[in-house]
Amino acid sequence: MPSVLIVEDDPSIRQSLIEVLAEHGYAVRSAADGFGALREVTQNPVDAVVLDLGLPDLDGGDALRMIRGISSVPVLVATARDDETEIIKLLNAGADDYLVKPFSGGQLIARLSAVLRRTSHVPPAGAPAGAPVAASEPLRPTTVGELAVDPGARTAYLAGRELRLTRREFDLLAFLAHHSGQVVSKRRLLTEVWREPYVDDQTVDVHLSSLRRKLGERAAAPRYLLTVRGVGIKLVAPR
Repeated sequence: MPSVLIVEDDPSIRQSLIEVLAEHGYAVRSAADGFGALREVTQNPVDAVVLDLGLPDLDGGDALRMIRGISSVPVLVATARDDETEIIKLLNAGADDYLVKPFSGGQLIARLSAVLRRTSHVPPAGAPAGAPVAASEPLRPTTVGELAVDPGARTAYLAGRELRLTRREFDLLAFLAHHSGQVVSKRRLLTEVWREPYVDDQTVDVHLSSLRRKLGERAAAPRYLLTVRGVGIKLVAPR
C-alpha cells in the first residue's frame, strides 16, 4: 500500500487527516514540525508528503525546499494562502500540487491519488492489486520556434538555454508542445496532464502563469502560449 507522511502541527487536524487516509488504504506516518518531517523523509522514506505551511519551527516553504534538497518524494502542500504569487513560489520551490484550506477529505484523496499516478509507479490506494497503470500516448521530442522539448530526457531549451521547470510545468509544456498548433481545453489538460478531471481550472491557470514567465512572456503579450478565450490554450511558434 502507498505510504504518506502528514506534516501538520495541529493535533486535531493531523488526526483527522490520518484517519481519512487510513480509511482509504494508505499507510500513514506523521510529523508535527518541519525538522520532524525532514527526519522522517530521511529515515523512513514514503511515497508522498502532505505538508502544512504553518509549522512551529520552520516556514513550510523553507521545509519544502529542505525536503527537495534530500528527496524527490512528491509533495502536496496544504495551505491557507490562496494568493497566486505565493502558490507559484511554492510550485517553483518543488511542490507537486497544493490544496487551499479548508478542504474536504475527498479533495485530499483525489489530489493525492492524482499526484501518485503522475509521479511514481505506486498505484493509488484502492486500486486492484496488480492492476496495470494506464498507458498514455507517448510524447515525442518537439521543436516549436526556438523552443525544443524532449519528454524522454525531460529537458526543455529556449534559444539554446535550458529552462528550469518544475515537474508539473514540464509535463504541461511537453503536452502542449506535442499538440502544438492545436487549441487544448483546460478540462483536457486536467484529464491528460493532471489525470484528474475534477480539479478546478485555477490549477491550470497558476501553472500557465508560471510557465509564461519562464518563457519570457506575459498573458497580455504572448509569444508561445496563446489563449483562445472560452476555448483553451495553444502553443505556437512566434511570428
